[in-house]
Amino acid sequence: MSGVTEWEPEAENWVRWARQPGHDAYWYYRDAFFDLIPPAGERTIELGCGEGRVARDLFERGHRVVGVEPAPTLVRHARDADASGSYVVADGAAVPCTKGAFDLVVAYNSLQVVADMQGTVKEAARLLRPGGHFCATVSHPAMDLGRFVQGKSEMSFTIRPAYFERRRVDDTLEMNGLEVTCRGWTYTFEDYFVAFERAGLVVETMREPRPSTTSGTFERWQTVPLFLMVRALKPR
Repeated sequence: MSGVTEWEPEAENWVRWARQPGHDAYWYYRDAFFDLIPPAGERTIELGCGEGRVARDLFERGHRVVGVEPAPTLVRHARDADASGSYVVADGAAVPCTKGAFDLVVAYNSLQVVADMQGTVKEAARLLRPGGHFCATVSHPAMDLGRFVQGKSEMSFTIRPAYFERRRVDDTLEMNGLEVTCRGWTYTFEDYFVAFERAGLVVETMREPRPSTTSGTFERWQTVPLFLMVRALKPR
């Protein structure tokens, strides 16, 4: 998941950003993600849990969740908001949990910011018991290809060259008086799906959801996908 050097300096900014209801994209895409997730089983683990909002939403849906996050400040905030939850400071590619201990692994917007994306997917497969699922959301490779530009009469999406070139992301976002810097890497469709293949996971379904709102900041993403969502199976 996100390394300490990626999110620890931004931890307090991220908590303010993530905990403002209706503020960022999560509030308009989470239902599409939870529609992909199987019913709660015995144990669920989230890789890159941040300040814990996905883990808390999973708990409300009946999941027994372990949250894993390398940034200590984010783990502290997750524990403060969910005293009954289980949160561990650890890297997503080296989780101190037993092989096959979980029937669901979740990674919500964390694979694109890990230091070792393939290693993290491999670790997700290790943590799963046979027949378990890995559900992930990532920034859509199409979104990483370009950006919206205001034209004379409308917004247009412009494409950058070199799709296959992995690039460093270091973007500072400002919205409604809040600011956060997001860091990570761009990946292609092939990068992600090769990682799943090498980990022995079989992709069951893929979604390119649209936001649940048709107005405001996220209206533009009705025409270009912002996220890619995947559910994969660890065969028995």
